[in-house]
Amino acid sequence: MSELWPWLTLAGLGVFHGLNPAMGWLFAVALGLQERRLGAVLEAMPPIALGHALSVLLVALGVAALGAALPQAALRYAGGLLLIGFGIYKLLRRRHPRWVGMRVGFKELTMWSLLMASAHGAGLMLVPVLLELNAPKPVHAHLSAASASGIPAQDLLALGLHTLAMFAAMALAAVLVYRVLGLGVLRRSWVNLEPLWAGALVAAGTLTLVA
Repeated sequence: MSELWPWLTLAGLGVFHGLNPAMGWLFAVALGLQERRLGAVLEAMPPIALGHALSVLLVALGVAALGAALPQAALRYAGGLLLIGFGIYKLLRRRHPRWVGMRVGFKELTMWSLLMASAHGAGLMLVPVLLELNAPKPVHAHLSAASASGIPAQDLLALGLHTLAMFAAMALAAVLVYRVLGLGVLRRSWVNLEPLWAGALVAAGTLTLVA
């Protein structure tokens, strides 16, 4: 079970990210309402998921590179302090990056998603799990072999699982709001996830330090 929890955590964080309106489904719904068709909502899903995956991939690359140069303990301390610091920053400063209008193509939407995911620390949230997956495990050494891209194979699997869970949750939320609930439900029962998100970053950093 101890070997299963990182993968369950990755899937759970993917669902959490997907349900967060700031990660893209709300923007997809807005595009659908503007064009008055469900197809516009669905077409926005792949580039949003791709941008999110690229943001997480950058973090995975950083963790893999630092893991080859730093002791595991030092990497954990650095990752934990970075998470705590970024979480506190998000609590104090809640502005969102805005640089696109409502007329966007695949490339623009991917870049927007990459920016939003990076600005919210989506990839940083996965640092504790990536550190656990990359911790020395001689018995399972075959899983830590690098892929052709130089990224540990388990990191690519982690990225795929996380992105798939995020995509499923995001698509479900977008279609449900667009076709069933309507934006009125957001005005009546809006929950601000920003403080929860920032608190989760701080909690993840704390757990990384004490693990």
